This record gives sequence, C-alpha cells and structure tokens, in this order.
Amino acid sequence: MIEIDGREKSGSGTIVRDGIAFSILRGESLHLTNIRAKRDKPGLRAQHLKALQASVTISEGDVKGVEMGSKEVAFTPGANIRGGEFRWDIGTAGSTIMLALTLIPLALFADTPSRYRITGGLFQDFAPSAFHLQHVLLPTLRRMGAQIHAEIIRPGYVPKGGGIIEVSVAPVKDALKPLNLVDHGRVVRISGIALSSLLGERRVSERMAEACRRSLKKSGCEPVIDILNDAKENPAYQMPSVQPGAALATWAETDKRCLIGSDMAGARGRSAEYIGRETARNLLEDMNTGATVDRHLADQLIPFAALAGGWTVLVIPRMTDHVETRLWLAKEILGAETEVQGNLIRIKGIGYARKAGQIL
Repeated sequence: MIEIDGREKSGSGTIVRDGIAFSILRGESLHLTNIRAKRDKPGLRAQHLKALQASVTISEGDVKGVEMGSKEVAFTPGANIRGGEFRWDIGTAGSTIMLALTLIPLALFADTPSRYRITGGLFQDFAPSAFHLQHVLLPTLRRMGAQIHAEIIRPGYVPKGGGIIEVSVAPVKDALKPLNLVDHGRVVRISGIALSSLLGERRVSERMAEACRRSLKKSGCEPVIDILNDAKENPAYQMPSVQPGAALATWAETDKRCLIGSDMAGARGRSAEYIGRETARNLLEDMNTGATVDRHLADQLIPFAALAGGWTVLVIPRMTDHVETRLWLAKEILGAETEVQGNLIRIKGIGYARKAGQIL
C-alpha cells in the first residue's frame, strides 16, 4: 500500500487528486492521511469527494472513509479503467475543472473512449478556469499525443455553480510524447475571451476586455479579445448561467508554440476594470520571465510529463507549492525522475502505456 501524508508540501487537495489517479495507474492501494491539513477547512470538500467517487467508479475500485471533512481515506483501485459516458454533479460551485484534471490521466489509458459531463463551477478563484483548460492546457497536451476536447455547455460561477462542461478523451495507443519547451520565442499573438452572464446592461464583458487591452497595449501588445454576453434570451452557450457572473482569460502564443495564459473570475466587490488590469498584469509578469509555460500550466503538465516516455523540459515563471507538490508525488508514487535547476524543470517520464488490455 502506498502511504501518503497530506501534511507534506502544499498540504492541499492536489495530493488527493494526483494520489488517487497515480494509485489507479500503478494498480496499488493508497492510504491518505492528514488530508488537506494545511488548508483553512481541512479534510475532504465536495469537489474532493466527487473526485474520489468518480475515480472509484471508473476504476471499479473501493474506498473507505469518504465523507465530508474526512481526513483519512483508504483507496483500493480495481483491475480496469473503464471508458464510456459518465455524469457527475459536484453539488456546489466546486471546480469541475479540478475533477476533469483528476480523470483525464485515467481516461487516456481507459479501455474505450470516455465522455464526462460534469456540473459545478467553471470559473472561480483558486482553481483552473474552463477557458485556460480549453485554450492553454489541452492544446499543449495534444502536442504530447493526447486527443482531448472540452466543451462549455453552461457557464457556472460562485456561489451557485450549476455550470456544465463536457470532456471527451480518446485513449492513447502508446506512451505520451515528452515536451521540450526551453525557448520562449517571440510572441506572435495574444487572444482572449471576456464572458459575463446576465450582466449585459452593465457592459461587464466589454469593460473587462477594454481594461485588459489598454494594459497590454502599454507593453506593445495587440490582443484580440472576444466579447461574450450570456443571457437567458440569447445564451452564449447551449444553456444560460443560473446566476450572474463573469470571467476573463487571455493567452499568448509564441513562434516556438509556447502557450502562456492568465485568467480571473468575477467576485463581489471586484470591478470589471480590476479584472481586466490584473489579468493583463499576470500575463505580462509570466511572459517577462522568459518562461515557456505560465504559472498554472507549469504544475498541470507534471502528471502527464511523469507518464510520458523520455525527458520533458520546461521553463517555469517561478517555483510554487503546487509545482513542488506534484514533482514530489510524481517521484514518490510513479517513480519519475525529476530535476530542478532554478526555473528549469526536467521530468523523466516512466513511458506508461496500455496495450492489448494490459497496463505496461
């Protein structure tokens, strides 16, 4: 049994999500203690519960100790990773993207293609946004050989949630390909999306986009930001949001095919102009370091790099708790080699593959 102490490193839900996924891929039981010990509300929250339950379902495994606030669980994976169509409702505004990122590494090695329809939050603080997933992470994973598509069905915000995202994943035939992202290159375009729901009369989308454009133009950038106004009478997606909300995302693409993104969700007391300025500031901050990935993509790629065949090399904007934690878990559970030299990260993946119904 793999023993993992949730007090290590970031002490966050990342340890739960990656720990469960890696346990399934390794085919070994996992004992997690002191779950989310360093968070204000330690123990399992709604999104972590759903991640565990979903992982049990698709791996045909078993878990003990799963309830709200649990600080210890024992997980036993099944012998198979099932593809197919699944629906999960987090029941709160908890991150649908976090749940999707728990399941995608499993779906890549499932027995058949997978489609996950997940209900909850799509845009909130302290979690990846649906836009970053669609326009930064997934295009980068496609370079590794992954075929993944994500579609927003309905936007969802704090506090009600109710957003829906649908993620489709095709199993890979061989191991994922490593990435060699050492040269930032020259920025060739900056794109973005400014979305607001049920706020058309206040021009929130337009104001976020304009503030972001102004800030980026001061640094010589010419962004193209799409304006989306989600309304009941004219929804931007298949279904309109169940509550007012807003989200802005921008991403830069370089001639070396690097993608660097920045995003922010709306919140009470947070003006559209502030969202625009801060999103631009964070994008420029990461770009100006010469990094080849942004601060969020840096840690999101680690599980996939650890499974790939060969060395992945990334230049990150700065070391974060999440990067440190995921490097530790990749080494501790999967056995991937990791090296850190300043802002340069090297990960030697284990060449994980599933062939003829057998995990190799």
